[in-house]
Amino acid sequence: MPGLPGPFNMAKAMKSLQKFQQSLESLQQELAERTVEASAGGGAVTAVADGSGRLRALRIDPTAVDPSDLEMLQDVIVAAANEALRQAKVMVEREMARLYEELGLPGLPGA
Repeated sequence: MPGLPGPFNMAKAMKSLQKFQQSLESLQQELAERTVEASAGGGAVTAVADGSGRLRALRIDPTAVDPSDLEMLQDVIVAAANEALRQAKVMVEREMARLYEELGLPGLPGA
């Protein structure tokens, strides 16, 4: 029938799948080591997150600690942590898109 693709090559498909799996595992390991940093409160709080979505570090400027206003400090901590985690997610999405493109695969699922 005209317009149909050629015969399916199972060996070639398996080889491509193995290459993708190896590349994905390598990228995941690399991203687990890569970090992003975000600050809030004018630099009073800095959060560092990795590509695994884990918060790696949290730095608080001692001058930001006001015992009479802990709620504000808590809000700044949450803002810095959320921004660092958002940046980590963007980093992972960007690198995954690059991997898909390099392997000649269609776009990311759900994107």
